[in-house]
Parts: sequence; C-alpha cells; structure tokens
Amino acid sequence: MNLASIIQSLRPHKTVPITPWTAQGVWDLTPLRTAILFFGLAIFGLGDSLLIQAGIGNAPWTVFAEGLTLKTGLSIGWATFIISVSVMLLWIPLNERVGFGTISNIVIIAAFIQIGTIIFPKQNNFAIGVIFDFIGIALVGLGSALYITCGLGRGPRDGAMTGIHYKTGVRVGRVRMGIEVTVLIIGWFLGGTVGLGTALFALFIGQSVAIFLGLVARLTHKYV
Repeated sequence: MNLASIIQSLRPHKTVPITPWTAQGVWDLTPLRTAILFFGLAIFGLGDSLLIQAGIGNAPWTVFAEGLTLKTGLSIGWATFIISVSVMLLWIPLNERVGFGTISNIVIIAAFIQIGTIIFPKQNNFAIGVIFDFIGIALVGLGSALYITCGLGRGPRDGAMTGIHYKTGVRVGRVRMGIEVTVLIIGWFLGGTVGLGTALFALFIGQSVAIFLGLVARLTHKYV
C-alpha cells in the first residue's frame, strides 16, 4: 500500500454510513450488533481514560466529571455515570427517544473510564502525556464510529444536543458548542483539569470521528 492509498483510506466521511450491523430501530438487537456496540463504547471509555491519565487537560465533560469527584469524593466512573443519567433526564421535556444504545452508553463508558484510570498510569511526563492524548482521541473516534453506526440510539449528550436543536431551531454546531463550553466552565470552577489536552480534544475529536467513520464505510460498503 503506497502513501496515496493510505491517505485516501483516511479521508474523513461526511455522513454516518450504513453498515452491515446498522439497526432498523433503537431496540433492534442482534448478537453481532450488540457486540460491536459494547466494543465501541468500551474503546470510547478507555480513550477518555487516557486523556484523564495524560494529566494535561481533559475533554470538557470529563473536566466536569473530575470536578464533581473533587467536590463529592465519588470515583470518576461514578461521577460520569451520574452526569450521564442527569443529562438523559433532560430528554423528557425534549421528547427524545431512549434506545438500547443510550442505556449502554451510560453504563459501559462510565465503567471503562474507571477501568482505564486503574490500568493506565497517571503521567507526569509532558511528552508522554501528549502521546496519551492523541491515542485517547483516536480511540474515542474509533469507539464513536462503531457505536454510532449501530443505530441503537444516541448517547445522553448527543440526544440533549439534538433535542435542544429541534426545540429551539438553533444550529446543531452552536448548540453543541454552547453545551461543551458551559460544562467546561462549570468543571473548571469545580477544580477539573483544563489544559493542552482539552484544546487538542476540541481541535481533533471531530476529525477523528469522521476519519473512523470513513474507514468503517470503506471497509464495509461491499457487504451492505
């Protein structure tokens, strides 16, 4: 494989592709689809834990979760779980539909963030911290691509974003930015870690998800 073909294979995808495991409904379960969903969410959680253990700044929602742990004594996994459940409760007035993927998102990501913070060492070396951040961003992108293409329901944060968009008419990107900035500021005031890692996540997570959606699309298109 030459350089041009490698670059072509990493071309970001503009939409969510239909895959052999994409569901017809948010409770349309099969063993393969469920396994891919669980694997994607686990990878996502481990990627987020690498950002935490890098020690140079967390993703906005994890800044909030870390701040909550500092104020309550909860573990990062439990803080993430409680935040996710609380955000999902906002779906009630927004008329968003809970799916199997929504519930799985809340439980599995929180569990694997907690597992990752146990198995990955906390970094004091800045250079290794940056490496942890980029690996973490890649894993979050891969995990997102896998669980999104299952079509089993939005995660709590994504559902809140789209629900607010539909209720207010404000553009999705602006809604997402407003939510992320709000939780980042709250988390920062609670003592969560904001730094280079936060900026790297903001800059690259969108591209990471799009690249892995493209890889999934190109690897599976012949089977759809």
